[in-house]
Amino acid sequence: MAMSKREMEDLRPTVDTVMQKTFGFSDPTVIVAALNCVAKGMDKSRTVDMLRPLLEESAPKFVENLFDTISVDKSIKSSRKRTIKDEDISEARIKRSKHPSRFDDDDDPQDQVPSEPASLTTTPPADLTPQQIKEMMATARNQIIARKEQLGSLKGGGAKAPPVVDTSQQLMTDALEKAKRAAAIQARINASMANVGLAAGGLLGSLGRGTKVKTEAVEQETKPVGASAAATANLPGGPTPLILDDLGRTVDASGKAIQLTTRMPTLKANIRAKRRQEFKASQQEKPQDTVSDSSKFFDPRVSLLPAARQRRGFKFHDQGKFQQIASRIRAKSQLERLQSEIAQAAKKTGISSATKLALITPKKQLSEDEIPNVEWWDGVILPNDTYSDCRDTGAKFVGITHLVEHPIQMQAPAEPTKEVTLNIFLTQKERKKLRRQRRKEAQKEVQEKVRLGLEPPPEPKVRMANLMRVLGSEAVQDPTKVEAHVRAQMAKRQRTHEEANAARKLTKEQRREKKINKIKEDTSTGVQVAVYRLRNLQNQAKRFKVEANAKQLHMTGIAVLHKDVNVIVVEGGPKQQKKFKRLMLHRIKWDEDKAKKVQQVDSDDSDNESERLFNKCSLVWEGTTKQRSFSELKFKFCPTEPMAREQFRKHGVEQYWALSHSQSILDATEDT
Repeated sequence: MAMSKREMEDLRPTVDTVMQKTFGFSDPTVIVAALNCVAKGMDKSRTVDMLRPLLEESAPKFVENLFDTISVDKSIKSSRKRTIKDEDISEARIKRSKHPSRFDDDDDPQDQVPSEPASLTTTPPADLTPQQIKEMMATARNQIIARKEQLGSLKGGGAKAPPVVDTSQQLMTDALEKAKRAAAIQARINASMANVGLAAGGLLGSLGRGTKVKTEAVEQETKPVGASAAATANLPGGPTPLILDDLGRTVDASGKAIQLTTRMPTLKANIRAKRRQEFKASQQEKPQDTVSDSSKFFDPRVSLLPAARQRRGFKFHDQGKFQQIASRIRAKSQLERLQSEIAQAAKKTGISSATKLALITPKKQLSEDEIPNVEWWDGVILPNDTYSDCRDTGAKFVGITHLVEHPIQMQAPAEPTKEVTLNIFLTQKERKKLRRQRRKEAQKEVQEKVRLGLEPPPEPKVRMANLMRVLGSEAVQDPTKVEAHVRAQMAKRQRTHEEANAARKLTKEQRREKKINKIKEDTSTGVQVAVYRLRNLQNQAKRFKVEANAKQLHMTGIAVLHKDVNVIVVEGGPKQQKKFKRLMLHRIKWDEDKAKKVQQVDSDDSDNESERLFNKCSLVWEGTTKQRSFSELKFKFCPTEPMAREQFRKHGVEQYWALSHSQSILDATEDT
C-alpha cells in the first residue's frame, strides 16, 4: 500500500533512530532507500534484498529492528485512536445526562449519570512544558478510565460514583511542584552563568522568565483574587503602578510629582544622523598621540594630520560634452584628409617643388648690371650675408661640420627585388624519359599496395580487340554477355576519364582571371612608357581600335587631340608595349582615308592644309619611369595649345607634350 509524502516524513525520524541504535551513525542514502521500501509495501525479505548492496551483512538485523519499531508505532497509534474515540463517546453521554430528552423517562435511576465536578473540567495552566502536558493527558486518561468503571458499576448495582475532586487537586499540586522545581533549576543555571561572566539573558533568560511566569500562573490559580492582585503589584519585573493625585498629576509612592519620559516618533534617517554626529564628537574628543617638543625626533615643520580617506563624490558630465569631442575629432580627421589631398595635388602640379625653391631663391630682384654682395646659394650657409667671414679659417658655416656625410645607397627603380632565375627547358626526348620514369614509380607503388593487401587488384583492361586473348573460354561460352561486360567496362573508363578532365577544368571566372594575369605584367620595378604622335585622329573607327586595345592589354595613358598634333601616351610592361607598338606602327593604316582625297583636291580651293598631307604615326619617345602617371586611357579634345599643355602639366609630364609639339613644328617646316 502506497504511503503519502506526509506519512513518509513522519516515518523518517523513526528510521533514523533505528539506524543510530543499530550502527551508531546515520546515512541519508540508506534512510531514503528504507523509506522507499516501506512506502511500496515490501516485506522483510524483499527489503533485505534491496538494502543488501548498501549494508551488506548487517541488512537483516537493520530490517528486523526497523519492522519491529514500525509495528510498535502502529499499535500505539491505533490504541491512541481508540482511546480518543472512547473519550468522545463518554463526553457525548455526559452531555446527554446533563440535558435529558423530554421523551426519556425521568424516573429511571440507571440512566441518570451524576454530573462531573468542576475540578475535572478545569483547563491546565497555560504555557506548560510538553512533558507536563503529556503527564496531564495521561492523568486525564486514567480519570476517564476510572469514570467508565464508575458508569459500569452504576449500571450494574446502582451505586453512586465516588467523587474525583481529590484527583484533580492532586494534579494541580503536582504541576505546581514541577514548575517550582524548574524555576529552582533555572536559578542555579543563571547563577553559574553569572560566575562565568555571561549575562543571564538570551535563550536561558527567556526560558527562566517563561518558567517563572508559568509558576506564577499556577500559583495564581490556587490563590484567591485579592492575593493574586497583591502579588502582581509586588512582582519585581512587573510594570510600575501609575498613581495620580487630585489634580491629575503623576506622583510616586511618597506623593511627589514626577515627570514621565516621553518618546517622540522619528525616522531612521534622523536616528542615523544623530548617531553619526555623536560618533564624530567622540572622535574629536579623543586625545591625539603627540610627540613632545623636547624629543629629538620632533619636527615642527611636519603637521600631524589624521589618516582620513578623502570621500569622492559623483562627477557628472555636461550635456553634449561627448558630442563636441566627437565633432572635433571628425573635423580634425577631415582637415588631415584635405591636407593630404592638397599635398598630393601640389606634388602632381609641381607647386611643392616651387615653394621649396622659393625659400632659397633671392627675395630681391636685381638688374642685369647690378652685382649682389652674396650669391643666393651661398646666403644659406653664410652667417652674416658677407664674404668677409670666409677669409677667417676658423669661421663656422651653417650646416657644415667636420663630419663626412655618406648618403644612403638607394636601390635602382628598375632593379628587381628578387634574383631572377632562368627556367630550364628540356628537349622532347628528355621530357619523354622523365614521364616514363614518373609513371614507372607510380605503378610500382600501386603494386606494392596490392601485394600488401591495402588495395584490391585492378580489373584487367579488356577491349574488343583483346577480348579473346584476355578472357579465353569465357568469351566462347557466352559471347553476348562477355561483349556487354566489355563495353560497360570501356564506357566506365571513358566516363572516369571525362570526369577527371571536368574536375581539372577551370571555371569561367578562373579562366578570365588566368587570362588577365597572363596579360598583366609586374611593373613594380619600372613602367615602360611610349609616346606616339599623329597628324590626324578624327576617324572614329581608328580611335575605337586604339582605346579597345589599350583596355584589353590593361594599359594606362592619355590621348590628347589637337590640330595637326595628336599625342597618345601609353604605360605598361614590355610585352604590352610590344603589342601596342605593332598596332600603332604596322596594323592600322592611318593614310588610307586621305589617299583618295589628296588626288581629287585642287591646290586653289583647298582651305585645310592637313587634308593635303598624308596621315602617319611616329614614335616620339619610349623609356622607363618609376611609377605610373595616368589612369585608364581616355581621349581629351583640346582646341588650343595651352589647354593641351595643361593636361600633361596636371600629371607632371609636361615634357611629353613639349617634345611632340616641337617635332610637329619641325615636320611642318620640312613639308613646306
